[in-house]
Amino acid sequence: MVSEHDARVWDVATLSGRVAYVAMCLAACWGVLTATGWVRRITGRAALRATHQVLATFAVATAVAHAVSFLSLDAAPLAAYQLVVPLLGGGEVRHALGVVGLELLLAASVTAGLQRSVVYRDWLGLHRLAYAGVWLGALHAWLGASASGHVAVVWLGGITVLMPAVTLTVLRFLPPHLLVRVGVIEAEPAPAPSPPPVRDESPGVRVAVDHGRCRHYALCQAQAPRVFRVLEDGRLRYARNPDADQAPQVRAAARVCPMRAIRVDAAEARP
Repeated sequence: MVSEHDARVWDVATLSGRVAYVAMCLAACWGVLTATGWVRRITGRAALRATHQVLATFAVATAVAHAVSFLSLDAAPLAAYQLVVPLLGGGEVRHALGVVGLELLLAASVTAGLQRSVVYRDWLGLHRLAYAGVWLGALHAWLGASASGHVAVVWLGGITVLMPAVTLTVLRFLPPHLLVRVGVIEAEPAPAPSPPPVRDESPGVRVAVDHGRCRHYALCQAQAPRVFRVLEDGRLRYARNPDADQAPQVRAAARVCPMRAIRVDAAEARP
């Protein structure tokens, strides 16, 4: 017979687990929309990123509450050391999946503070551990619902928040040319090559890139490879004062940039 203490703790574990599941899916969706710029900037990029951080922090906090509540059961399915080494000493696979997912989310949260102190590509690789953590957590939730006989109860809500998260995550990792093909981002064909203008009569352009907006999709490089180049470490190099014959390609690159990070101004005529 289940004690009154265990019944109350079980209610807390169930509620915190379901809330953590929803928060993880929402944080994943909002993270993709913010990172890619696919969400309209009504309140500004900083506010959108802050919202993602709040959702992610809330998801981790409720997931930790879910795990700790299981440890306080009289007949706890997990030992404290299994929150560090999940499969040590046996235990069910579904619990191990949840613990590993939580550890990955915690690791991704820690790396969020390293963004300004490490190379962008290295930080991004570490932060993307959160995607694996979310999906392991979702799998743990569905296996747990199946084991407790509650799949029918959480089916509608679970699918409702899970499908957008799955769809956006898949789109996040598709190459840019496929995103253009399916219409997620816009691109225009490169202009037909034209004879280079006479330098005396065509002043050329000046280029500036907002690195806060740039997400390194490399569409600009595809349009104007002599002006833009994404390096192996994820940084963007570009010519600030390209030759005048590159002006059409530079303007095309500015048009196809989904983040609108490229600014092109007319340069003064050269003597």
